[in-house]
Amino acid sequence: MKITLNERAVEIAAGTTLRALRDAEKPGADVLIYNGAAAAEDVTLKEGDAVNLIRRGEIPPADELEALMVSRHTPGVHAKIKNATVGIAGLGGLGSAIAVALARIGVGKLILADFDVVEPSNLNRQQYFIDQLGQTKAAALEANLKRINPYVTYASHEVRVAPDNLDALFGEVDVMVEAFDRADQKAMILQRFKSAPIVAASGLAGYGSGETIGVRKMGARVYIVGDLETGAEPGRGLMAPRVGIAAHMQANTVLRLLLGEE
Repeated sequence: MKITLNERAVEIAAGTTLRALRDAEKPGADVLIYNGAAAAEDVTLKEGDAVNLIRRGEIPPADELEALMVSRHTPGVHAKIKNATVGIAGLGGLGSAIAVALARIGVGKLILADFDVVEPSNLNRQQYFIDQLGQTKAAALEANLKRINPYVTYASHEVRVAPDNLDALFGEVDVMVEAFDRADQKAMILQRFKSAPIVAASGLAGYGSGETIGVRKMGARVYIVGDLETGAEPGRGLMAPRVGIAAHMQANTVLRLLLGEE
């Protein structure tokens, strides 16, 4: 009879139990997931059951994680994601969260650039940990992303993105993400980068309604996420919830572009 084992269809003998399958396929697995829930007791498997065998702390091999991704995304969608390259300029509240989202879905290559270091004020909204204070954002974020998905290719650059290195850093990308804080840096990307669609952001400070954050297409290849108005100022800072909404809208816009959507 057929069941699904670690997201792959396999044939097993009638009467096989969950623990017998574990002993045959992955001895030492100490977490047995049976039809979506952790199994405390042994059960006899039946046609169509789904089983995941996990060793605590073990990193699954690349082919097993790939099968998990394919099963979640469907093969055609995942193939496009896996073969894509995305650039992210700026690894703060927006860029770090966008990178996490794209690593989780298995984008093939992420090119990351930021000259800054992790400081205490960053921890209110950025995807770093308190023991990473003082590290460069490029190195710290790559380390965090590898804990999420070690099979993505990461190219991290501890540099200030400028007109003279923009194309060298990001010339190969399929989609470019602008995730800077400063208006002059945002303008530099929008004016000078011509190689691919750009997903940028403007207007996401404070704690106003997330419903005012949207995606606007400007011209042939620029997409702006935000409300275009709400900048940081005294009494209205950059905070994790609203920044996170914008970051994930940027990540979703990247995904839609990679899949050929407008």
